[in-house]
Amino acid sequence: MTYWWLNLVFLAVASAVLLAAVRLTPRPGRVVTRWAVPIAAAGASVLVLTIVFDNVMIDIGLVSYASSAISGMFLGAAPVEDFAYPVAGMILLPSLWLLFGRRGARDR
Repeated sequence: MTYWWLNLVFLAVASAVLLAAVRLTPRPGRVVTRWAVPIAAAGASVLVLTIVFDNVMIDIGLVSYASSAISGMFLGAAPVEDFAYPVAGMILLPSLWLLFGRRGARDR
């Protein structure tokens, strides 16, 4: 199994939760326009930190990858497959907030 297949599982789950959040939220467009910039800023920060710390961990030998399981494309020393997890997080966490965050505020 390659890392892309594993990434596909994470991205599919995150996308399914996003789809459910959009379908179940009364006015998702309003929420998306209000939170798009903060989500994009947080996502960009997470990607930059992932680039920096993945490269550090790989360079000091803390992490290694089987060459047969990666695509061969890199950002520094980090394979591009490593960046699917932060992208999945950028999809999943706001989606979970849409699903569960507002309900808790109404109940208080």
